[in-house]
Amino acid sequence: MKQTRQIIFFLLMTTSLYIIFFTSLSQEMKWFSGFLYIAILMSILFVLLLEGRSPYKTLLWIYVLIFFPIIGYVFFLFSGQLEVKGHLFKEKRTNGLEFFKQYVNFPASDQWYELTERNQNFSNLIATMVSSPISMRSSTKLLLNGGETFSTIKEEISKAETYIHMEYYTFRSDKLGTSIINLLVQKAKEGVEVRVLYDSIGSHNLSRASKNALRDAGAKVQQFLPIKYGFVNQTVNFRNHRKIIVIDGKAGFVGGLNIGDEYAGDMNNMRYWRDTHLLVKGEILSALHGVFLMDWSYMCGEELLTGKYLETYDVKGDGGTQLVASGPDTKRGAMSDLYFSLITNARERVWIATPYFVPNKAIRTALAMASMRGIDVKLIVPEISDGFLTQYGTRSYFSELLDNGVEIYMYQRGFLHQKIMIVDDDLATVGTANMDMRSLNLNFEVNLFLIQASTVSDLLKAYNNDLNDSIKVTKDSYSERGLMHRTKESFARLFSPVL
Repeated sequence: MKQTRQIIFFLLMTTSLYIIFFTSLSQEMKWFSGFLYIAILMSILFVLLLEGRSPYKTLLWIYVLIFFPIIGYVFFLFSGQLEVKGHLFKEKRTNGLEFFKQYVNFPASDQWYELTERNQNFSNLIATMVSSPISMRSSTKLLLNGGETFSTIKEEISKAETYIHMEYYTFRSDKLGTSIINLLVQKAKEGVEVRVLYDSIGSHNLSRASKNALRDAGAKVQQFLPIKYGFVNQTVNFRNHRKIIVIDGKAGFVGGLNIGDEYAGDMNNMRYWRDTHLLVKGEILSALHGVFLMDWSYMCGEELLTGKYLETYDVKGDGGTQLVASGPDTKRGAMSDLYFSLITNARERVWIATPYFVPNKAIRTALAMASMRGIDVKLIVPEISDGFLTQYGTRSYFSELLDNGVEIYMYQRGFLHQKIMIVDDDLATVGTANMDMRSLNLNFEVNLFLIQASTVSDLLKAYNNDLNDSIKVTKDSYSERGLMHRTKESFARLFSPVL
């Protein structure tokens, strides 16, 4: 209903201006058109005032809507409403919450009482915010880069007997992608249920031939929020950035690696690609699988809430694991709030590695306050990013961070794409969410939080290795950058709300 009203408003406003400026109709008709235009504009501004945005953002959009007729309204629909997006995915959000409350319930464990009070409180915060309980009967294994990750993925796929469910932002029909597609085709022909959900923008290079090969073998393939309809229903900005695999309820994968040759750079003679993924086993798989099942149902209507899809297998617990799915179908800003909580509760260290660092004010303040409290705050970003805006948008925050004592390192060996945060010796998160506005507010993301799990120590070791492959940014070296670099940073920062 709201989308229909917006289209009607757009058509009426456009028609009114056309009558006023480009027709020879009577003055009465032009006066009526002008009155209609102003009435619609005032109603839009009234709704804008009621949305509770910050005063400066409200005033900004008022100026845009008044002084840029039609164009300003179009820009508002597809950019200004990114914050007020609850109506777009209301049904999906409701169904997701009901699913987790009904089906993702882990039995109590005595290991819970081995967690520190701080970690119990943080776990309870996650459960309250996103209705995702902690699992004490799950295990995780750290997979570094494409070599370990893709060989393990292929090994687990080859063992599948019942189903293989995959959800990816980027799935390419290149050498690596084709090898995985061929394996999926083989398993589908063996009678294994194969379902692949891909983002329509991120996977635009997934060829029709690849999709047909999967379908011809009996697999089901579905795109997420097709571009074809995105501009009409305003969903084009909301992308599925998740990377999920669940196999037979026995093994699952989540992390930073998409499927494409560049992500396997360390094993295909391409540019070195530094990334982190997790192999997940145990009851936490029901939560990870739940994210896929809800996304799949939302896009194609197939309900899979039956025993075999929710069944998992017991493993020896390795600390606590807790899944957080974020995006426009969950509590707004949930991932950002949890990052903030991790940083503010740190006692020794906050170590972050991310390819895109465009944080909101709350996270920047938390990092600054942590550093001033004597916490060891480190940030690793790639020296060369894969985009002009992201590279210089990230660097535009260096001055503020350096002034507050945050240590910044630029990764030299290749492209750093991992998304991790390590707090002290016992808390960490690995997943798909970058520390930028798009991941924190617009994209569908999924992260696994590790609470007193042995994998945290593995992450610490890997992070130290990354520091050895990085160069430290100092105040002096940063202040000596030229005017051209300063200009690029200032320009890129203008686009930070959508990076």
